Amino acid sequence: MSGLRPATVLPPLAVGVVVVMVIWPGLMPDVGFWDTGEFQTVLPVLGTAHPTGYPTYVLLGFVANVLLTPLGEPAFRTNVLSLLCVAVAAAATVRLATRLSGRVVIGAATGLGVAFTPYAWKLATHADPHTLHLALVAILFGLLVRWEGARRAAEPGADRWLVISAVVFGLSVGNHSLTLLLGVPVGLYVLAVDPGILIRPWLIATCALALIPTTVAVYLELPLRAGPFPAPQVYGRPNTWDGFWYVALAEQFRGALLDPFGDLPRKLGGLADLATSQFGLVAPLIPLGFLATAVRHPRYALLTGSAMLITVVFNASYINADISRYYLGPVLWAWTWLASLTGVVADQLGAATGVDETGGEATGIEATGVGAPAEGRGLAGAIVPALVPTALALALLVPTASGFALRAEQADLHRDTAARSWLAAALSDFEPDAVIVSTWSASTVLWYAQYVDRLRPDISVVDDRTRLDLDYGEATDVIARFLGRRPVYVIRANTSDLNLVLLQYDLEPVGGGLHPPVFRVIGLRGTGG
Repeated sequence: MSGLRPATVLPPLAVGVVVVMVIWPGLMPDVGFWDTGEFQTVLPVLGTAHPTGYPTYVLLGFVANVLLTPLGEPAFRTNVLSLLCVAVAAAATVRLATRLSGRVVIGAATGLGVAFTPYAWKLATHADPHTLHLALVAILFGLLVRWEGARRAAEPGADRWLVISAVVFGLSVGNHSLTLLLGVPVGLYVLAVDPGILIRPWLIATCALALIPTTVAVYLELPLRAGPFPAPQVYGRPNTWDGFWYVALAEQFRGALLDPFGDLPRKLGGLADLATSQFGLVAPLIPLGFLATAVRHPRYALLTGSAMLITVVFNASYINADISRYYLGPVLWAWTWLASLTGVVADQLGAATGVDETGGEATGIEATGVGAPAEGRGLAGAIVPALVPTALALALLVPTASGFALRAEQADLHRDTAARSWLAAALSDFEPDAVIVSTWSASTVLWYAQYVDRLRPDISVVDDRTRLDLDYGEATDVIARFLGRRPVYVIRANTSDLNLVLLQYDLEPVGGGLHPPVFRVIGLRGTGG
């Protein structure tokens, strides 16, 4: 098959290997706090995660943990999975950018640029489902572009690429609900490429049969692992109808989306700062890249332009947690615009020297920049077509190279053993049969100790999520429920939460300055225990 030629496979593979080799030394070696610890717990035990459940990531992570067993502890294997996802995203970007630019070397530079963007590099060093989102979106957009090229070339069976795209879209929905923001852009793109699809119900039905069962199949993981085949760690109650939609639709975060079209000057300024921090000196070229893409590949510009607009407006209005992770898609699309711009510049420079040719595979969309054969042009005719795109590809990576050491340092987590140290100290201080009224960041680490390391099965971790699911009331109500019957400890998220407990109970710190701090409940305030 032509798609499996070495010239097609080797560049993406080489870029993926480079990404793994460069980022590997900075991987977090063990369990981590916050969401990291949750995913490191949920994936090995095939549990369910916080909204939206991330079932695709959980299923893939469970398999990856089995396959990566020789690499070490489950926490580290889950961190490795993030790196592999970023490497796959980079490899998929190579194929996508090669088609957009018409040159393999530009495609390779673009793939490296995506992986070594600060946001992507940072997430590649620890467990996080957003890395899989990046990989799936890169694959999805590459498949859509491949479908467009196949249709324009009138290839037999061209529509199979669209059906495969539907499967990938379903898997991506099962991984992260950000994919839902791409529904309208993908629909517009499909209509732009093939307006006649509206009178081909069989193709629409085939895509629906690829998309819907795929999404349903992965989301079945939530109720199955919360109900008939219970996992040790389950978030919420996804085995009930209301509980499933609460998790799958992330209803608890619904209030975090505020005034999407308000305060636009501030949001635009923040977006400009973000672009500069991620792209450096090439950031001002991103709008030019979009214009070049609109001229060279107008349908792809429609796809990515609308996706960029919708995603950025959503992100700028969303105020929950670390929003930087939500910009991986925009980072990918901006890099592909730069690849298209670089391809246009290479065409123009090649034409100016009279030796214009792509130096790589045809785009499969619009075969641009292909000039006369090199025969009879002499040495320049043989060298210039390779040197021009290579020089431009290197120039595209100058900001990445110039800030390489700083990016590596900022993403490096290989010395981060804080969670493991805290865990060892805390577990040694908890009395037998203790109840720990905990908050998210510490709870996830304690869950890892119990369900993955199988330590301290005697203690009960009552997280703020757990007390809601069990109808225990507030943290102070949980303390009242168990105090006097079992040893009770509290870990609160901030001073305000801790002060609410101190209004009713006397506490004493344990563990000699742990962070987050752990307190033992002595008794009701003023009673002396």
